[in-house]
Amino acid sequence: MNLCKTDEEIELMKLSNRLVTDVLAEMAKLIQPGITTKLLDRVAEEYIRLHKGIPGFLGYSGFPNTLCTSINSEVVHGIPSNIELAEGDIISVDCGVILNGYYGDCAYTFAVGNISEDVKKLLRVTKECLFMGAEKAITGNRIGDISFAVQQHAESNGYSVVREMVGHGLGKKLHERPEVANYGKKGSGMKLPKNLTICIEPMINMGVKGIVQEKDGWTVRTADRMPSAHFELPVAVREGSPLFLSSFQEIEAVLNIK
Repeated sequence: MNLCKTDEEIELMKLSNRLVTDVLAEMAKLIQPGITTKLLDRVAEEYIRLHKGIPGFLGYSGFPNTLCTSINSEVVHGIPSNIELAEGDIISVDCGVILNGYYGDCAYTFAVGNISEDVKKLLRVTKECLFMGAEKAITGNRIGDISFAVQQHAESNGYSVVREMVGHGLGKKLHERPEVANYGKKGSGMKLPKNLTICIEPMINMGVKGIVQEKDGWTVRTADRMPSAHFELPVAVREGSPLFLSSFQEIEAVLNIK
């Protein structure tokens, strides 16, 4: 597998990842108290197919839906259902697509109505962790530099970092090498070559770092049932600064976040 992409491949990956964040922007328009995650999932699948994409998660290793919808203490891989979102919830929406033979993969944690100030801080810090990690995705650095940046910022704010779930390479496959952990040591791991394409996705818990898997075989929840937040963006390693293959701009325009 060629982990480093050509410039032409990166342009195609920008298109697939833009489609994902467009889907998430559509979710931003719908997320409110009373809506079900199953409805979000249906709208997401319809939007992807309308725009000539293929849902990247649907059927992946047997996953039954287009979106992963993880609420409150659910960290990742939550299965859409008929349960209605409630005021004060948070929900991580993780979406993948295939377009022109390349995967797009992004995630955003949304507030449902008004949320508490301590949970707002968790979301803010987790998103900051993503961008602080991404800043280290430059040639000459190592994977551990990304991991350390995420961990240091999370833990300095009193949060814990999920160990078992990690970021990953992205391309013609959803999960390529290398794994990108959200904890680690500076200067450790593989050296980052130009045009390596990776997803950086901090999963940060308000309480303990431990997780458990639910009986459905997919949903991962915090061991202490405290809230968890999750943000994800793909980047290509470049000299001096990373190249983001997508952004949260369209999502946050809907949410009126400046």
